[in-house]
Amino acid sequence: MSTLVLDGGYIATVDAAGTEHLHGHVVVQGNRIVAVGEGAAPTALTQGADTTVVDVTGCLVTPGLINTHHHLYQWVTRGFAVDSTLFEWLTTLYPVWGNIDAEIVHSAATGGLAWLARTGCTTTTDHHYVFPRDGGDLLSAEVEAARRVGLRFHPTRGSMDLGQSRGGLPPDHVVEDIDAILAATQTAIATYHDPAFDSMLRIGVAPCSPFSVTGDLLSQAAVLAREYDVRLHTHLCETQDEERFCRERFGMSPVEYMASLDWLGPDVWLAHAVHLDDPAIAELARTGTSVAHCPSSNARLGAGIARTRALRDAGVAVGLGVDGAASNEASSLLEEARHAVLFARAVGGPQALTVRDALDMATMGGATVLGRQAEIGSLEPGKLADIAVWRLDTLPHIDIADPVAALVLGSPPPLELLLVNGRTVVEEDTVTTVEEDDIAMEVIAASSTLLGRARI
Repeated sequence: MSTLVLDGGYIATVDAAGTEHLHGHVVVQGNRIVAVGEGAAPTALTQGADTTVVDVTGCLVTPGLINTHHHLYQWVTRGFAVDSTLFEWLTTLYPVWGNIDAEIVHSAATGGLAWLARTGCTTTTDHHYVFPRDGGDLLSAEVEAARRVGLRFHPTRGSMDLGQSRGGLPPDHVVEDIDAILAATQTAIATYHDPAFDSMLRIGVAPCSPFSVTGDLLSQAAVLAREYDVRLHTHLCETQDEERFCRERFGMSPVEYMASLDWLGPDVWLAHAVHLDDPAIAELARTGTSVAHCPSSNARLGAGIARTRALRDAGVAVGLGVDGAASNEASSLLEEARHAVLFARAVGGPQALTVRDALDMATMGGATVLGRQAEIGSLEPGKLADIAVWRLDTLPHIDIADPVAALVLGSPPPLELLLVNGRTVVEEDTVTTVEEDDIAMEVIAASSTLLGRARI
């Protein structure tokens, strides 16, 4: 078994004690971390014939970042409805998304995943909920993209069954029948879900939102997910429009509505969760429900600022998400950590969120949201080798006293190395698993095809 030693860097383990090493080491054997500590690595672990020592002096070593909410297909529809609210933005783009197919989704997902890797992400979710009738196998297309790039992948089989003719927001031609949705979801789980400790691929169940799915679908999806022991995901409490929709249509708040459908619990995570009052936060904490915080997208759409300090203080697990590329053109998970801190402080003062809170949400918080806190999210012996090495000895960061502050508050640093399951995916700020220029050409061709179909 090969051994890789990362030697001489500042190590932020993000373990429960918040352990950090000024000049430390991380030793990887195969796909596992076997040692982390101050000073040089133990010689007993470094003397094998198949040992590589990498000098990471001047770098910060962290766990790989974990993206808990995304819509990869949107990578080819960026830059539209840039001054719109969520509902206006959706109304503009639903007719475009209704023309996607497997080839377009594969190109979009490959581009989006490659860029996530470039910004330090080792594990990502995806919430795919648009399935045109003649689009082909869209879930397979993005699974193959994740294998191509090399990221640990948690796609969810999303769905919509509440079209405009029945009072929902999406046009009727992009919604599906409940039976077809449940059958396709069951097939996706049987085909792709791997519950193993070092799994690179797990499936979730994810009806889209209260304004695009029926209560029947939500209830039956929850039963299906729990039958197969997979996680549940949806959008909730993203905007005031959604709050009004739920109160007018169901006579209760979004959180109360989801609770009535057995949609809260330790196997559920909610995207956005911006508009929560104290009782709603207490209910999420009581039930063990988690949250994917998407600060850039929420700001881009004018949705508001989530109450991350209150959520964390209540004991709610909070991860970070870039959200769909069409509402966050940067799609950088590292930028989400920065924005999480700045936006929280803008409304709550300088103590509202620390830089280490942000790093925790981007790593262990995300791992907890996905139920993988025993496997990823921190640098500890026995965990999987998902590791980011950030170079901080260049002009933008060289004199920033605190390396974690340099990462979170400074400009994005060069990514010296990214390991996923022990495999190199990024080296010297370049993706090694795919050719970025080739992917760029694929993406522009896919975007042109899609926009041509939509006559934009």
